Amino acid sequence: MKDIAGKKVAILVADNFEQIEMTGPRKALDQAGVATFIVSTANGEVKGMNHDKAGDNFKVDRPLNQADEKDFDALLIPGGTMSPDELRNTPAAVEFVKAFYKSGKPIFSICHGPWLLIEAGAVEGRRIASWPAIKTDIKNAGGTWIDEEVVVDAGIVTSRNPDDIPAFNHKMLEELAEGIHERVTA
Repeated sequence: MKDIAGKKVAILVADNFEQIEMTGPRKALDQAGVATFIVSTANGEVKGMNHDKAGDNFKVDRPLNQADEKDFDALLIPGGTMSPDELRNTPAAVEFVKAFYKSGKPIFSICHGPWLLIEAGAVEGRRIASWPAIKTDIKNAGGTWIDEEVVVDAGIVTSRNPDDIPAFNHKMLEELAEGIHERVTA
């Protein structure tokens, strides 16, 4: 695999994201020498969740209103229900995701994170894994829902839940090494 040290990944979250779906991939990225930046609508710190229990607080590295896709090599969108739901209703977050999609840069999303892909118009003609509860949303957006631990389609890496993180991390690092992807709709 091509060396990815020095690349930069934006991690887009609002309060109450599923903590392990951020910390697991972030650890893999950090170990590979990738710089990670939490981008959020929250000010100062953002709160994680451990399923239905309060998690830890994390420093916001860049407020969403100061973030630009051009400053990053890829985008990570952790799940949980509350963070992706808030972000898909935040126009600036949707535009941030759209910019990554249009640029062809890799996008990594897990659990309910694909809600943002749907809102950004990045699902039509794509194969997408997610938490099963949003499979109808994916189908209604023109995507094909796949019940597998990790799915890769034109640089978009998706998984179902925290159990899939090892496979998700492996493909995430591969796609980051590949860089820009052409995204022709099937």
